[in-house]
Amino acid sequence: MFRRPLEFLNSLPAYGDLVEIRLGPQRAWMVCHPELVHRMLRDTRTFDKGGPQYERLRVLMGDGVVTCPHAQHRRQRRLLQPTFRPARVAAQTEVMAEEAESLCRDWRSGQRVDVSAATLGLTTRLISRLLWSDSLSPAAADEVRHCLAAIVRGLFVRTVVPVDALFRLPTPANRRYRRAVERVRELIDAAVAERRRGAPRDDLLGLLLAAAEAEDGGVPVGDREVHDQLVSLLLTGSESPSMCLASAFSLLARHPEAERRLHAEVDTVLAGRLPDVDDLPRLVYTRSVLTETLRHSPPGWLFTRVTTRDTELAGRPLPRGTTVLYSPYLLHHDPASFPEPERFLPERWLEGETATGPHGALIPFAAGSRKCIGDLFSLAEMTVALATVAGRWRLRHPAGRVVPPRPGATLGPRSLTMICTARADPPGGTVPHAGALAPGSPTAASGPETTRRDGDNGVHHA
Repeated sequence: MFRRPLEFLNSLPAYGDLVEIRLGPQRAWMVCHPELVHRMLRDTRTFDKGGPQYERLRVLMGDGVVTCPHAQHRRQRRLLQPTFRPARVAAQTEVMAEEAESLCRDWRSGQRVDVSAATLGLTTRLISRLLWSDSLSPAAADEVRHCLAAIVRGLFVRTVVPVDALFRLPTPANRRYRRAVERVRELIDAAVAERRRGAPRDDLLGLLLAAAEAEDGGVPVGDREVHDQLVSLLLTGSESPSMCLASAFSLLARHPEAERRLHAEVDTVLAGRLPDVDDLPRLVYTRSVLTETLRHSPPGWLFTRVTTRDTELAGRPLPRGTTVLYSPYLLHHDPASFPEPERFLPERWLEGETATGPHGALIPFAAGSRKCIGDLFSLAEMTVALATVAGRWRLRHPAGRVVPPRPGATLGPRSLTMICTARADPPGGTVPHAGALAPGSPTAASGPETTRRDGDNGVHHA
């Protein structure tokens, strides 16, 4: 599981619908059939968020909406839901387009772009603006991005090797992880303190602070919950969509026919302008590219649950306290659900496939009452970003074999460098102008590169 996790996951369905595995010294069960996964996700009282993954995440995120147990979830989701309603997401489309255009405005043809850093910077800025408007300075947002990189490197190994003593050792990786966690907490606290001193704002932080001051007899929202919600939504709302976007650019560079169809759609629908909310339903192939990326390379690729009572699954008794896992990657790569699962085929979502695939096998945002609260926001920002960049630029891998990324807390390329080329005849007749270099990129494309890794989660340093 630790050394070759994706290959290991793909081998499991041959052993049955529910397979026993080991997480370090612990016994656990992997659910391999989509119908059983949906049964588990619908019964959140019995299969609660827990196990090694959520034990680690709660140290980082507390009991926010992402990690809280079943008993707390309904109240928290109702509190936060107004921020993520379709009308509120639609109102953010213009901001999404402005930020996406800013992302690539200063690229120049032949430049090497740190795509992983660029997409994470974009999604961090967008989720920050949704959570607390402009209470986070550009420098603080950039610092959050660097902290996230260190945090996600450490989370995966803490999940699959759940031995606390290893992570108390003063190793460089452990120190980096602890410093990053502490710094994110400090930045969040500073943003909250600044807001308390200023005027109320119509954002999620404003909603939380108003709930904290309300006297309606309900469960009070304390300072710790305000902090936990912001940390939870910041980390999940920046990391996962950035991984999906980076994966999409990488996959498109290796599949020129899909890239050609994407460019043709973007040119037809947008004709050189930035996308707005009315364009989103018309960007059908763009959305299919993202759906196929989420199938092929789901950022959230492995999750744990823990049973709260004695139960059974697939005819097997599971005592209370049993760790149960499911993997979107496993389900998305099962040929019983998706023929030729290793192929990147956006067209499969244009040919009558249901929105969730056969047996509901496509679950990049989970399912049931604990489905990702920000799924609509993430899909909108990714659609806008992909269409905006693709309308102006073509991204290519440097010479050399592209090695698939090794999974971390999420799945996706963490150090993806690509060479950008302005579209030959960009719609509107203007070529994006030259300017400052993208984050971490050298002055120009240099000579051929030998074999390299399309992402590095740093797990082997832990």
